[in-house]
Amino acid sequence: MNAAVASGYPRVYGHASADPEAFWLEAARAVDWYEPPTRAFDPALGVYGRWFPDGVTNTCHNALDRHVAAGRGLQTAIIHDSPVSGQVRRLSYAAVLEETRLLAGLLAEMGVGRGDRVVIYMPMVPEALIAMYATARLGAVHSVVFGGFAAPELAARIEDAAPKVVLAASCGLEPNRVVAYKPLLDEALARSAHKPSGCLVLQRPQVEARLVPGRDRDWAEAMADARARGLSAECVPVAATDPLYILYTSGTTGRPKGIVRDSGGHLVSPLWSMPNLYGIAPGEVFWTASDIGWVVGHTYIAYAPLFHGATTVLYEGKPVGTPDAGAFWRVCEQHGVVTLFTAPTALRAIRKEDPEGRLVKSRDLSGLRALFLAGERADPDTVAWAERTFGIPVIDHWWQTETGWPIAGNPIGLGTLPVKHGSPTVPMPGYRLETLDEAGHALPPGRMGTLAIRLPLPPACLPTLWGDDDRFRETYLTQFPGYYTTSDAGYLDDDGYVWVMGRTDDVINVAGHRLSTGAMEEVLASHPAVAECAVIGIRDALKGEVPAGFVVLKSGAEAAPAAVEAELVALVRDRIGPVAAFKLAVTVGRLPKTRSGKILRGTMKKLADGATWTVPATVDDPAIFDEIAAALKPRGLPAG
Repeated sequence: MNAAVASGYPRVYGHASADPEAFWLEAARAVDWYEPPTRAFDPALGVYGRWFPDGVTNTCHNALDRHVAAGRGLQTAIIHDSPVSGQVRRLSYAAVLEETRLLAGLLAEMGVGRGDRVVIYMPMVPEALIAMYATARLGAVHSVVFGGFAAPELAARIEDAAPKVVLAASCGLEPNRVVAYKPLLDEALARSAHKPSGCLVLQRPQVEARLVPGRDRDWAEAMADARARGLSAECVPVAATDPLYILYTSGTTGRPKGIVRDSGGHLVSPLWSMPNLYGIAPGEVFWTASDIGWVVGHTYIAYAPLFHGATTVLYEGKPVGTPDAGAFWRVCEQHGVVTLFTAPTALRAIRKEDPEGRLVKSRDLSGLRALFLAGERADPDTVAWAERTFGIPVIDHWWQTETGWPIAGNPIGLGTLPVKHGSPTVPMPGYRLETLDEAGHALPPGRMGTLAIRLPLPPACLPTLWGDDDRFRETYLTQFPGYYTTSDAGYLDDDGYVWVMGRTDDVINVAGHRLSTGAMEEVLASHPAVAECAVIGIRDALKGEVPAGFVVLKSGAEAAPAAVEAELVALVRDRIGPVAAFKLAVTVGRLPKTRSGKILRGTMKKLADGATWTVPATVDDPAIFDEIAAALKPRGLPAG
């Protein structure tokens, strides 16, 4: 890789590839073990092998106890910043440990032990993180369900995980509304064939939930009683191969798909990533602007910062509207954030409201060293805007719920590599990434195909699906034997940089030509009037599929949508060519997204095709689909 001479990356990645046993055992030394592993990997265990098969540890000990013992007790562990409730709370490592010991003792009294499951249905409050740590402390398995998830989806997850206890809150807070959680939980428990033995409910002042006698307990009252009795629980040693958590992927139908994360691998790789990928030192403030209901929140809000002895920010707000598009920069200035990790959609929303970056200029962001992006593909135009606006490295990186930590990124801790706009840079150690054609043959640099990872997957990646090895094999390993398929389309270039162009089902077939919707989105996003966009393939009787682009215009550009649409059609024709058959650009007020910021392209396609569709459980605002349908009808599309 000729671009990487100034970075330590080639040496590190080469070491991990040439001698993974030595590399990962060395990385594992950063973890506190009750019994350190003597082997990094056993290919005979599990579906494709298991990491650190003879290691014994505890996740909660590594997040809290060892740092308090080492003298970090007074350091802030969690900053809870909630503009929707007007509160900021700072909790030290010692305070979090005290509450975690107490809650773990209470859970143990409720019958929770090693291997039992605990479902956590809570908003972005410190008690939610404490619930995760307390569950891990007992060697139990937590399953966090995004707060406010609809009752049927919550019921399906409760039924699949079969938890002994549910930890919930009375409500969650949105900028303009309060979402009552307890009625949703009650309905979910009524629907579920599995009944937990008890529920602990955190009563928030905005809504007081009705408690069911004999099943529900008030969180504060139960904790006060436990404190008065001196209740506590110490860490339970668990095997590195024991599960730490189950995280159900969004948008599932039928039986939900539970991603399993094992205890040992989840400690090693995310901890390695903090100094090496993100360039974070212990004691620094790291902010991941996501939600704990998603994998990003699990790894880089709840766990990795604390594994590393850093401070994590738990933000209960939005990038815009709490109160304005300067919310993120207020948080960074107020709390001394050195690295911010957010979704490209958040940046696009901020840019739409504040295209000149005036709200950025009003803040002292001299301590902010880097901005990382993940969750959606970061279009080059947005990255370039952010670089100009902030004057710091803006790092796109790529990973999945299944992997648990980045597949590819720019490892600024090893020495920042040259940025190529549109690429998440290079594979991280342990990810042996290749581009395969439909027959499973490796493609040369520059040729687009399916991005696949040669087995074994590195530590922290899923070893299986909860209770379903066969489904794991069928979903991820069968299409290309010897590989895990990411179901993402893209390619590697001559420098080894990764280019992710979209999901494989976002590669559309136009009259026999396979075209990337991601490439078309890049073109649309480059137009100065476009704030954000999405391209989908819609049914066409002649060509099979044709692309349609949906665009949200920047503030001030909404007055001339027809002119912008015509310019966009011409731009795609000029940049990609007539082969794209791009003739339809539709201006909309907003795009349908999940609460984590991913654009729901699949549902948009079904709507445009007139196919049967249902409102995804993860959508931020279902009313957006009515707006999309209204925009499509004058174009002669079914909008069913």
